[in-house]
Amino acid sequence: RYGGLCTCNTPLQGAGMVNQTSRDQERYFLTPGGEKNPFPSLSDPHSRELSVVVPSYNEEFRLPVMMEEAMAYLEKRQKENPSFTYEVIIVDDGSRDRTTEVALGYTKKYGADKVRVLTLVKNRGKGAAVHMGTLSSRGRLVLMADADGATKFADIEKVEAGLRNLSPKPENMAISCGSRAHLEKESVAQRSLFRTFLMYGFHFLVWFFCVKGIKDTQCGFKLFTREAALRTFSSLHVERWAFDVELLYVAQRLKIPVAEVAVNWTEIEGSKLVPFWSWLQMGKDLVFIRLRYITGAWRLEPLRKTQ
Repeated sequence: RYGGLCTCNTPLQGAGMVNQTSRDQERYFLTPGGEKNPFPSLSDPHSRELSVVVPSYNEEFRLPVMMEEAMAYLEKRQKENPSFTYEVIIVDDGSRDRTTEVALGYTKKYGADKVRVLTLVKNRGKGAAVHMGTLSSRGRLVLMADADGATKFADIEKVEAGLRNLSPKPENMAISCGSRAHLEKESVAQRSLFRTFLMYGFHFLVWFFCVKGIKDTQCGFKLFTREAALRTFSSLHVERWAFDVELLYVAQRLKIPVAEVAVNWTEIEGSKLVPFWSWLQMGKDLVFIRLRYITGAWRLEPLRKTQ
């Protein structure tokens, strides 16, 4: 599950780009009638106001809670403002449970124009799942939202406001990140001294090697303009937990403005964390991200504009 860090797979996938070559079934979504339709491309013009990308791994139990809250909000907003159009793309990252079946239940309920399911053939990591979903999105804005529902979905209005307040937006590129930094004092009081040390150590490594000025790089609630999504996701290499850091590192390298906005956040049961090995692994990845860009092993992709 994505609520905590998993040490069973290595986050850094070598010096190659995130594998964008989808297997046949990953290129299509199912309609309620079982027909296969091809996903669009992020380089196409937008045809929806908002795309919500939900990376999911073994989330058959937590996903419904998040989806019920999200769909209630989105349906209410569309009813109040018919010009507001949206889609939710649930990306099943090679789950071993019934995540895809549960997700398809929402396609049947709301239709494939509103809820689409992208099932990856094998587990590749949260970064790859978000990447694949974003590449298949239709929104003018693209929201990344975790399947555990830890962030109140209505807080999208806060990150939208953060996005609007960013000025200027070079070539309409901007990112607004939900943040739990305001909850840090409370979380420190509840953590052991060892876990607090690991947390601050990770924050220092993020600041020293990769990202300046963003207190919480790991919150799974981020909003992108379509142009910013195309520019940043085209350059990503990391497929697992450190992908958030690389994404923001790339954004800062490209001088894309980034806002950090406080959001409501609740610890959801089911998250798994092995503190020492998880943070040690991510710390190693941060060093590799910086070194590979500095040495030229990884390069930023040339600008590709949406049509």
